[in-house]
Formats: sequence, structure tokens, C-alpha cells
Amino acid sequence: MISGLVQLFLWQGLGELLSKFFLPSIPGPVLGLLLLLAFLCFRGQVDTDLATVADAFRQHLGLLFVPASVGVLLFLPELQTHALAVSTALLVSVILTIAVTAIVLKVFWYFSLKRNKINAIHKVNAIHREQHHD
Repeated sequence: MISGLVQLFLWQGLGELLSKFFLPSIPGPVLGLLLLLAFLCFRGQVDTDLATVADAFRQHLGLLFVPASVGVLLFLPELQTHALAVSTALLVSVILTIAVTAIVLKVFWYFSLKRNKINAIHKVNAIHREQHHD
């Protein structure tokens, strides 16, 4: 478990360094997670210690909503004053998120179908070549 925590902190530290010196507009932890994701995709597997730590964090993810809830209660009078603007912003952001997600999934689906058709064509061509050589 300690090894998994050390790995997470190292990736976060690397993300912080990149954010500090090269990409100041992107938060360090976000860059660290992206680097970790790229590393895990390249490696093709997740270390058991890292998986244990990730599962422990996932089980307690709800705790991250406590500070947000406290902030809502703290600024409740301001939120009531600007309820229409806040509601509109939330509604528009939800609609845009759903729309962008649908578009991205449609693009991935299109390319997946295209790749499958290309693979099928290659298989058919390979079968035809084998038949002609016999």
C-alpha cells in the first residue's frame, strides 16, 4: 500500500513540476493523473499496490463532497440572490456536457466501425491470397 501511495505522489509531483515550468494553466494534479494514465496505457497493466490504493480512494470518494457542501451552506445567501444565474449556468453546463459526451461517443463509434471494416477487409484479402496460392 505504501508503494502505491508513493507512486501516486511521484506522479502528482511530476505533474506539479510540469505545471510550474511548462503548463501553468493546467493544475499539477490533473497533469499528474494524465501522465499516470499514459504510463499505465503504455505499460498495459496496473501494479497491485497502486490498484489497492486506488480502490481505497474510490471507496471514500464521497468525502470529497463535504467541502463543497460546506461552501454551499456558507454562501447560501449569495446563492439565493443569484439563483437564476446559478441555475442557468448549471443547466447549460449539464446540457453541453451531455451533448459533447454524445458527440465524442459517436466519433469513437464511427472510428471503431471503420477499423472493424478495415480489419474484415484485410482478413478477406488474406483468405483470397491463401486460396490463390494453393
